[in-house]
Amino acid sequence: MTTTPKRPRDPNQLAKLIADIAVGETPKDTRTTTEVRASKAGAKGGPARAKALTPQQRSEIARIAAAARWKKGS
Repeated sequence: MTTTPKRPRDPNQLAKLIADIAVGETPKDTRTTTEVRASKAGAKGGPARAKALTPQQRSEIARIAAAARWKKGS
């Protein structure tokens, strides 16, 4: 299953994308540099933060998050 990349807002880039799709030359990774960096940072930051927290701190954070989720539903 092939997915088409996100449509660019710039008309010139859109024209190039349409031409590339017509020819069959779509890029494999259509994520922007910022998206790539963010995914890498999230993969590193979460485990590092969990490792730095004590079990009591993690429990308190989870308790606050659960309360916020229940409050949001009402």
